[in-house]
Amino acid sequence: MPTPRPLVLALGLGLVALVSTADADAQRKKSKAPAVSQQCTDFYSQANAGWLKANPLPADAGAVSALGQLSDLALQQQRQLLDAAMKSPQGEVQSRLGDFWASGLDEAAVEADGSRPIAPLLSRIDAIKKAKDVPASIAALHQVGIPVVFNFAPDVDLKALDRHIGYFMQGGMGLPDPAFYTRNDADTQAVLGRYRDYVKQILALTGTPKERLDADAKAVIDIETAIARKSKSLADLSNPFGNYAPVSVADATKRYRNLQLGQFLEAQGVKDDLVSLANPQLFAELDAMVGRVKPEQWKAYLRWRVGDAMAPYLSRSFRDASFGFRGQVLAGHAAPAPRWQQVLDAINTAAGPMVGHEYANRYLTSEERRRAAVIADEVREALLAAVERNTWLSEAAKAEARDKVKAITLEVGTPRRNLDYTVQPMGRGSFGGNMLIASTWRHREEMKRIGKGNADRRWDVLPQQPALVYDIAQNRLIVTAAVLQPPVFDVDNTAVAYGGYGALVGTQLSRAIDAKGAQVNAKGELGNWWTPADTNAWTTLGDRVAAQYSAHAYPGVKGGKVNGALVRDVALSDQAGLELAGDAYAKAQPGAKPADQQAFFGAWSRLWGQQVSENVAAERLAAEIHAPGELRSNVPLSNLPAFGAAYSCKAGQPMQRTEAEQVRIWR
Repeated sequence: MPTPRPLVLALGLGLVALVSTADADAQRKKSKAPAVSQQCTDFYSQANAGWLKANPLPADAGAVSALGQLSDLALQQQRQLLDAAMKSPQGEVQSRLGDFWASGLDEAAVEADGSRPIAPLLSRIDAIKKAKDVPASIAALHQVGIPVVFNFAPDVDLKALDRHIGYFMQGGMGLPDPAFYTRNDADTQAVLGRYRDYVKQILALTGTPKERLDADAKAVIDIETAIARKSKSLADLSNPFGNYAPVSVADATKRYRNLQLGQFLEAQGVKDDLVSLANPQLFAELDAMVGRVKPEQWKAYLRWRVGDAMAPYLSRSFRDASFGFRGQVLAGHAAPAPRWQQVLDAINTAAGPMVGHEYANRYLTSEERRRAAVIADEVREALLAAVERNTWLSEAAKAEARDKVKAITLEVGTPRRNLDYTVQPMGRGSFGGNMLIASTWRHREEMKRIGKGNADRRWDVLPQQPALVYDIAQNRLIVTAAVLQPPVFDVDNTAVAYGGYGALVGTQLSRAIDAKGAQVNAKGELGNWWTPADTNAWTTLGDRVAAQYSAHAYPGVKGGKVNGALVRDVALSDQAGLELAGDAYAKAQPGAKPADQQAFFGAWSRLWGQQVSENVAAERLAAEIHAPGELRSNVPLSNLPAFGAAYSCKAGQPMQRTEAEQVRIWR
C-alpha cells in the first residue's frame, strides 16, 4: 500500500502524473501555468524512487529504512569479522574474539555445558552463612558484570564535567519498572504472575529443590518489592540532576555500615573519594535489609539474579525460559533472533569495545578517516562563520559560542583513548564462561573511567554501531567507524559526503550552542550562557519550525497530523545541519556544477528513505521525536534558496517557500 502524502504534495504529484497523458499534454499547451516538476513538488519521492521500489515493506516487518539497512550491514560486517577471526585470527585480540565467537556458535557444546559456567558463582552464594557475608557476595557479582541489589556505574560529575564519579543507583529488580511491584490493576498482576513463574523456572534450573521453589520465589519477589517501594519512578529517573547527589566515600560507608560500601568500592578497583548517592531512603532500606532478611532468602535472590542475567548465554532450557518471559511477555517478540545474532549481541554486551577495535581496523580506511575528519572540521568552521554573522544571538553569547565551537574535539572512527585489551584467555569450550571473562574485563574498564581526567576514556556508543552524536558533557563530536559508509558517507563522491555525512555533522555540532548546549559553557561548566533575549529568539525559531511540520498530514495515519512540538528539537538541528553543510560544501567546492549541487541535496534526502506500516506509523505519531522520513527530507530543503536554485523551483512551490516563510537558523 503506498504511503499517503500531505495534501499539498499529493496534489503536486497528481499534476505530474496527469501531464504524462496525451489529453493532459494537450491541456498543458493551452494553460498559462506550467506544470511543477517533481523535484519542486515532492523531492523525497523523486530522490528515493529507486530505493522505495526496491524496498517494499515485508509482510512481517513494521518498518524498513535506509539507515536501518546501514545498521543491518554493520551487523553483517561484524559477523564476517568474527568468522574470519575464528578461522584465521590476526593478532591476540582477534584470537580471543574468534574463540568467543566459536564457543557461542557451538550449540552442542553450549547445551552440554548446561549451568556449569555459573556454578562457581552459585557456590559463592551458597557459602553465605550470616548477614555479614551478604555484602561481599554483592560486590563479587558486580565485579563480573552482574549488578545485584543496586546499580553502580561511572557517569559525569555534574559539578566538574572533566571527571566521572561512581553513581550508586537503584536496581536489583527483575522487572523494568518499580510500578510493576506496587500496582494492583489486573494487567499488572497478570504480568507479575507470569514473572513469578519465570523466577521459579530459573531457580529450578540453578538447582533449587522443587519443595523450596515456592518459598524461594516468594523471597525473591518480597526482596524486589521492598526495593521497588523505595525506588524512584521512571519519570523521576529521567532528570539527571535528580540523580546527582555527591557524598564522600567515607560518609557513605559510615551511613550504611551493613552494606560495606567502602569494601564494595575497593573490590571494584575504585579509589576515588567521591560518589553520587541520590536516594538515601533506598540505601537506608537496603542497609536494613542486609540484617533483616534471612541469609537463606538472600541466597535465593542472588541465585535468581545470576541465573536471570546469564540465562541468554547458557543451555536451551535457560534461553527458552528467558525468552518466554523477557522476549515474549515484556518485549512482544514472536520468535528469538537467529543464533548468530544472539551470540553477536552477547559479545557486544560483554566485549563490544574489542569488536569495535577490530571492526575499525577492517572496515575503515585511513583515507576515509582522514576525509571524514576534514569535512567535520570544515563544517565546524562553517558554524564559526555562521556565529560571526548571526543576528539573533547577543554579543556575549556569540563570544561564548565561538570559544565552545573552537574547543570541540572531533573523534572519528574510534575513541581517542584506547582501552586496555589485556583479557584472560578465552578458549572455545564454554560460551557462558567466556561471557563472564569478557564481562569482568568490561566492568574493570568501566571502573577505570572513574576519577579526574578519565571522563573521555571511551564512548557511550561502540565503533561498530552506526552513530554520529555530540557529547555535551565532553564537548566532542563522536563519529563511529560504522557510520562512515553509504548512504551516509562516500569517500569517492564529494557531493554525497557533504550532503549526507556533512549535514549530519552539522546537526550535531549545532547542538553545542543550541538551547541545550547553552547549559554548558566552553570551559565545561554547567550554567546557562544565553541571555533571555537569546532564549526568546530560539523559542521563536522553534515555534516557526514546529508550525511548518504541524501543517503536514502524518504519512500512513488517516486523519493524522504531525505534532510539530514533539519533533521541533530534531527539526531545528536538521535545518541547522543542512545550512552548515551547504556552506562548507560551497566553500570547499566553489566551482561545483549544477549536477553536483543536486547530488548534495539528493544525498540528504536519501538518508531518510523509509517504508512504514500503518500500526508503526500510528505509534510514531504519538511518541516519536523524529518526523517521518519524507518530511525530514523535504521541510528543511524547502527553506533553502540554494535548493530552489539547483532545481529551478519557484517561490511558493511546495519545495521552495517564499523568503518570508523560510526559517533560517545559521544562514
